[in-house]
Amino acid sequence: MATDGKRKLTVGARGWCAIAAVFLYAVPMTKEAERIIGLYRRHANAWAERRSGRPVERKWLDRFRALLPENASVLDVGCGSGEPVGRYFADNGCAMTGIDASPELVTIARGRVPNGSWMVADMRTLALPQKFGGIIAWNSLFHLTPGDQRMMFGVFRHHATAGAPLMFTSGPGEGEAIGTFESEPLYHASLASEEYRALLDVNGFDVVDHVIEDPDCGGQTVWLAQCRR
Repeated sequence: MATDGKRKLTVGARGWCAIAAVFLYAVPMTKEAERIIGLYRRHANAWAERRSGRPVERKWLDRFRALLPENASVLDVGCGSGEPVGRYFADNGCAMTGIDASPELVTIARGRVPNGSWMVADMRTLALPQKFGGIIAWNSLFHLTPGDQRMMFGVFRHHATAGAPLMFTSGPGEGEAIGTFESEPLYHASLASEEYRALLDVNGFDVVDHVIEDPDCGGQTVWLAQCRR
């Protein structure tokens, strides 16, 4: 991959970046990554409004749920306002737990999906005293720096029961990107597909499916894996 180029990406509001992005192949953007939590705290209500309604990711949520045992516990890492992902699983009989670093979004989640358990936590330091029958990190993992993303696969493994599905979204290729949300810069990063596969494998997950820029899911790049039994 070239290390000195840049290209424009045009993506949907719920995809890889909020509006549009410039892929920067060699320029680290650590400071932008550090602003993510504050951005979602400032604009919690706007994000909750954007994510209300029927989920564009419904087919992937259905596929994930098909891999769950009956009455499974599900952990939503970066749960936001609890909608639509948390509500989907809670309404389908799952014991729903969600964590997010934005207290404002967690408060909204508690109000909108009261039959779930919602807590304020940073996914990077997550160490809950229980394991879950499924773990999802939809539109959240890719807000971390590449280094923090690598670390997260150990966090996923620590919280997964044998056979638990894991689903997350990434960018279409390796790099960092800046989108916008409420006129503020919004950081994203992605590892190469080969590295995600390697991280999943070494942490005990098998890839079930991987679709780059799924046209039936708003152009999102989706990973569905399952913890080995």
